[in-house]
Amino acid sequence: MLEKIEELLAEVARFTTTSKEEIEQFRIQYNGKKGILNDLFEKFKEVPNEQKKEFGQKINTLKQAVAAKLDELKAATATQIVVEKEDLTKPAFPLELGTRHPINLVRNRIVEIFKSIGFAVADGPEIEDDWHNFSALNMPEYHPARDMQDTFFIEQNPDMLLRTHTSSVQIRYMENNEPPIRILAPGRVFRNEAVSSRSHCIFHQIEGLYIDENVSFADLKQTIQFFTTELFGKSKIRMRPSYFPFTEPSAEVDVYWGLNSETDYRITKGTGWLEIMGCGMVDPAVLKNVNIDPDQYSGYAFGMGIERIVMLLHQMGDIRMFFENDKRMLEQFGHL
Repeated sequence: MLEKIEELLAEVARFTTTSKEEIEQFRIQYNGKKGILNDLFEKFKEVPNEQKKEFGQKINTLKQAVAAKLDELKAATATQIVVEKEDLTKPAFPLELGTRHPINLVRNRIVEIFKSIGFAVADGPEIEDDWHNFSALNMPEYHPARDMQDTFFIEQNPDMLLRTHTSSVQIRYMENNEPPIRILAPGRVFRNEAVSSRSHCIFHQIEGLYIDENVSFADLKQTIQFFTTELFGKSKIRMRPSYFPFTEPSAEVDVYWGLNSETDYRITKGTGWLEIMGCGMVDPAVLKNVNIDPDQYSGYAFGMGIERIVMLLHQMGDIRMFFENDKRMLEQFGHL
């Protein structure tokens, strides 16, 4: 009987194939219910006690050899299948490279401009609480300004919401840092608005904040003047009085785009001016909310939508294009 097992071990060692059918037949031959291994284990009962140890060891050796052979054959077959599916006629080069999204390109350019005058980048959570998104920004409960921002609230926790602006990042930063503060807060924001060519429920903002002693509205204007000249190549701006609950006084910023073409007339509605951002002096109440003394410190804040800036720079007429991942559109920005 031991000689028979030795013969089977030699047979297993010699066996080779690349056919799935033959591998399955081999498995059944040895491991099937009526296979060789089950037959040997049945005969083990008839072996004299003094031979059981040696006989049992031989059976286990055979069992392990069969398992190893099956693993070896299956691995070789799997490798062969992968090779067969490769298109060997496909050229190796050149490799097709991806491109950066236009929103990221413009965001990075804006960050680069403000970094050159000392602004650092700050980040915060997209799922925010009521305090950081509204109350600390001078919008307590039932304040009418909350209605200006159609909000996605978290159903399980009414105090939590998807942030409606990146001003919440400014609050978090001021809570944990002492002046002087000079930061940018870029990020994705959410508002419950109908999706159209001019608006979306998801968009991107970049906001700036500067807090220090003796900061004035003149400092704000000079900063924005520098930014518009660097980004648009246009230095003529104007500031129109406006209202934001977290700044006082507040203003809308327009840049003079010009009337040099039919497109200029269309996008400026014949005025030559384009609105690009909102800004203002940080309201003293906001400074108090984050434990900064408004008698000692003052500051300014500004914010703009990145999609709007991209649409102006590249004359794009539909905001939905940024979210459709159309390669034909994205590939046009590969050279930037």
